[in-house]
Amino acid sequence: MSQAAPAKVNLHLHVTGRRADGYHLLDSLVVFAGVADAVGAAPAAALTLALEGPESAALRAEPDNLVLRSARALAEAAGVPARAALTLTKRLPVASGIGGGSADAAAALRVLDDLWRLRWGEERLAALAVRLGADIPACLASRPCRMGGVGEVLSPAPRLPVCGLVLANPRLALPTPAVFKARQGGFSEAARLPAGWPHAVAMAGDLARLRNDLEPAAIALCPAIAEVLAALRGLPGCLLARMSGSGATCFGVFADPVTAAGAADLLPDAWWRWGGGLHGVGE
Repeated sequence: MSQAAPAKVNLHLHVTGRRADGYHLLDSLVVFAGVADAVGAAPAAALTLALEGPESAALRAEPDNLVLRSARALAEAAGVPARAALTLTKRLPVASGIGGGSADAAAALRVLDDLWRLRWGEERLAALAVRLGADIPACLASRPCRMGGVGEVLSPAPRLPVCGLVLANPRLALPTPAVFKARQGGFSEAARLPAGWPHAVAMAGDLARLRNDLEPAAIALCPAIAEVLAALRGLPGCLLARMSGSGATCFGVFADPVTAAGAADLLPDAWWRWGGGLHGVGE
């Protein structure tokens, strides 16, 4: 059994407030890219995790990552033994603002729900997922959504057009807590979005009036982000370039997946980069 863990992309990210416990309140339009990690599961006498894939080396120093913690939490909540041979195929860079760890955890919950024949379904899994991480409920569904609260309040996204997406990361990890700590200034209002967009040009035009409130802080901590954004904006056909999440991955919006795939090949080989379409849109 296997489940995909698509990259999460924040098309805009406004910090709208802060709770008494210190967690920031967010407003974001979230989509998922056509590039993904994968989590496989097979019956076993104990719980194990094998790592493979081009980006797996960054995780080898973590003896208890979010995939294993999610598996143990589900087993405890369901009252079943935590037994499974898990395999994480890592294609997304670590600590990069595209929800790789959260997506992996969500995929682990889905695949173990199948393996252990729990039949919990998305709603019940989401109630457990939010206790593991605020981004995990959105990744559990892996479909476009509007994200609020600290990330756990989900509502339907506007109707999205078929479009292309380029992702680029300078291969520099950027921890989320450090970016929030470095953020300065006040809070933003939640974005006003239409019911949908007829094409990518209209969508990019509306999104251009919004922002990622974490981008200035992230660039101050990791100046290479500014280089990535400049490179994306210089690609032929790029309609909009912005940082995703807390960085350092940035994205460019293009008219279609073919154009995006070709544009990604023009970026430096030393960067992690990908081009294609949106997961679950126009498929």
